Amino acid sequence: MYLLAIDWFFILEKLALIFVIIMLSMGVAMYATYGERKVAAFIQDRIGPNRAGPFGLFQPLADGGKLFFKEEIIPLASSKFLFILGPLLAMVTALLTSAVIPWGSSMTIGNRQVPLQVADVNIGILYVFGVVSLGVYGIMLGGWASNNKFSLLAAIRGASQMVSYELAMGLSLIAVLMLTGSLQMSVIVGEQYNSVWNIVYQPLGFIIFFICALAETNRTPFDLPEAENELNFGYHQEYSSMKLGFYLFAEYINMFISGVIMATLYFGGYDIPFVNEAHLAQRIGENWVALLTFLMLMAKALFFVFVFMWIRWTIPRFRFDQLMHLGWKRLIPLALANMILTAVVILWLKK
Repeated sequence: MYLLAIDWFFILEKLALIFVIIMLSMGVAMYATYGERKVAAFIQDRIGPNRAGPFGLFQPLADGGKLFFKEEIIPLASSKFLFILGPLLAMVTALLTSAVIPWGSSMTIGNRQVPLQVADVNIGILYVFGVVSLGVYGIMLGGWASNNKFSLLAAIRGASQMVSYELAMGLSLIAVLMLTGSLQMSVIVGEQYNSVWNIVYQPLGFIIFFICALAETNRTPFDLPEAENELNFGYHQEYSSMKLGFYLFAEYINMFISGVIMATLYFGGYDIPFVNEAHLAQRIGENWVALLTFLMLMAKALFFVFVFMWIRWTIPRFRFDQLMHLGWKRLIPLALANMILTAVVILWLKK
């Protein structure tokens, strides 16, 4: 009797959505490596990859094949289990954050409304921060288990950097939660759907969040855990083959998911600007509108990925003391001031 009560269509729907999101994230990560090389080449007046396939479009496949067939080396002095667990944890945590993101408006399949969201939990933002905070363990395990002093120093840098910038990121986000009154991602998008985007009310909060996202993803100018001029190759120095590939993929997936989260929190999520989606659905159908809203969210996220790349090839790396000074003495006070100012304005408007 219990088995008959299970909604198998619901389970298949969620499994299919999870599969699509994972494949999408992997595909974006693959071609983000190609995009980064092309952006770097354009900024530096070079050509970039152009040999593997037309316009070099097969270059990510060539890189993936190379990583698969490279010799896999595990140092004898390393802690083998933790050495393997490090890149696995980095990859899993990078993918887990996508579960609570609304990727588009609902679709109609048969007689069912299918939301393009794996789990619409009422603590969606807390879930994102909880998973992101676990990502530091992937870096720490990789650096410590390698039994290499340079890798360990890089891992300690990465841990202190991520913990420091999570504080400013969380404080900047509180102002958004004050405006929406909910931790639920679908509610945050819905509030912007029916009004103006949060970036209008929270420009300072967005700038703080964006800077912290750069630090959380270990991107230049905050790539101190991978400072090759100081630490050889950083926390993944001893890794090779697909274990190294997992760390590299996790970085690009984190970039993509960070772009999606910023679009969701500050730029209306899947909302199409200057378009009434309800009227559009009556003209072209609900499923086509769902596809268009998904593509809009992707466009916003990929724009942020491009900005991440642009910054990497434009701004030099900070010193570690400058990085910590910016996080603790600049961004945290600014985030606190933004939070207090938002609270004052909300209370004043309610009078």
